[in-house]
Amino acid sequence: MRLAPVDYLILSLYFVFVLSIGWMVKRKVATSADFLTSGRSVPVWITSLAFIAANLGAQEVIGMCASGAKYGIMTAHFYWIGAVPAMLFVGVFMMPFYYGSRARSVPEYLKLRFDEKTRALNAVTFAVMTVFSSGISMYALGLLFELVLHWSFTASVILSAAIVLVYTFLGGLTSAIYNEVLQFFLIVLGFAPLSIFVVMRTGGWSGMAARLPEVMTHTWRYAGNASQNPMGVEVFGLVAGLGFVLSFGYWCTDFLVVQRAMAADSMSAARRTPLIAAFPKMVMPFVVIIPGIAAVALSHMALGYSIPLKPGGGPDYDQTLTTLMAQFYPSGMLGLGLTALMASFMSGMAGNVTAFNTVWTYDLYQGHIRKNAPDAHYLFVGRVTTVVGVALSIATAYLASHFNNIMDFLQLVFGFVNAPLFATFLLGMFWKRATGHGAFSGLLAGTGAAALTHGLTLAEGKGGWLGTVLHTFPSTMAQNFWIAIFAWSTCFLVTALVSLMSAPKAESELHNLVYGLTQIPHEQVPWYKRPAPLAVIVIVALVILNLIFW
Repeated sequence: MRLAPVDYLILSLYFVFVLSIGWMVKRKVATSADFLTSGRSVPVWITSLAFIAANLGAQEVIGMCASGAKYGIMTAHFYWIGAVPAMLFVGVFMMPFYYGSRARSVPEYLKLRFDEKTRALNAVTFAVMTVFSSGISMYALGLLFELVLHWSFTASVILSAAIVLVYTFLGGLTSAIYNEVLQFFLIVLGFAPLSIFVVMRTGGWSGMAARLPEVMTHTWRYAGNASQNPMGVEVFGLVAGLGFVLSFGYWCTDFLVVQRAMAADSMSAARRTPLIAAFPKMVMPFVVIIPGIAAVALSHMALGYSIPLKPGGGPDYDQTLTTLMAQFYPSGMLGLGLTALMASFMSGMAGNVTAFNTVWTYDLYQGHIRKNAPDAHYLFVGRVTTVVGVALSIATAYLASHFNNIMDFLQLVFGFVNAPLFATFLLGMFWKRATGHGAFSGLLAGTGAAALTHGLTLAEGKGGWLGTVLHTFPSTMAQNFWIAIFAWSTCFLVTALVSLMSAPKAESELHNLVYGLTQIPHEQVPWYKRPAPLAVIVIVALVILNLIFW
């Protein structure tokens, strides 16, 4: 891949713009709340785009293209049943609890609803997860620098870490949010033309489909049996594992995305944030998944293109997007595409770092190490934590190299952390009888169940580390779905049983924390600003998309 001067110019202008945003926002950061939570002052259209962009990191852009090549259009399930329904649920039902409680983070909500030990456990597991997720983003951009600039992977990782550290250190969450909006538009402008170019080279959708196994171009038709589709998952595993547990576990409880909605300037704006974000989310498969599917068709044509191989053999799906850009983008467009990739990296990594520093500073440091320090001290700790989070992410970047699809790795991490956490939130928000002892026990049991399932099953050489293999899954993704199902189910049952054996909080302590005891303001606004009508429109569009690609 050779870059022309115009490509370098586009990259340079982007870096200047990103750092300028960080520098301008820095002047408005005077308190720890400004740095870590944006002071709940961001307009709804900004929070909506940031809500989706925080989930458009390099691991999603590269990983979803890789999954398109590996699993076909079934990958769209990660959007159409694995994201949008949960986004509607968090906006309509859960955001009133988050925003109304005035909690500064998801773990802090758990403290208010349950107790300190539940908050601490979630804070620790979430901090670990953000470091892993950030490391995956760093790994993805390291691969990009290695391919484009021919640097070593280590040098690429260190440089990429330094780039994102500067602007998150300067402006905190507000800087990250405004950059995420910029990055969202860059991602669309950088990858949508590639999707059009490669599909046209295969002869349009019909020409592409003719060169592929039929299963690659349908979402539901071959989901009846795990042996009939490349994802190796049946309808129940798909709907329960991805559509319910992993999806709701991520979008409804992951502070990385919830934090964007909580930065909105009103309750109404916070509730509409995920609903508005659902519209572009439904369209993203056409931008990031279709190129991967087209890559498989192109490899069957006499165009000199093939999906790269890992050094040890087997396809390296993670290189699909970058190799497509190298072969089919002209100068100028190549620079824009590379800038979009860098933007996706920064979006993902900055989102994880800002969530990590908020949870560490408020939930762990202020909660357990130094409780009554001046606010300036917490601002200092937040900035130091930003540096530490980036350093830890560098270490985890190397773990991602052991997977031929980084989305497989990412969903495994979610299965351990977010899947049991969603069971805790579901009971905590909608069942007044749920207790702190129940929540804590359930989270431990759910995470343990995830580890046990992974240790006793095998998929593509992953898992089976307990020495006994009880079941072999046809794909790593199928294994991830079932890990999530067992983790959620175990947490739900243990939380319910222990709660029934322990004393609940008085109702007076649960106001704005539990359904039925939360004041939800009914504002006199036009219908298109109300959560329910927006949700109905999204559902109709979602059904149409699933029917078209059935």
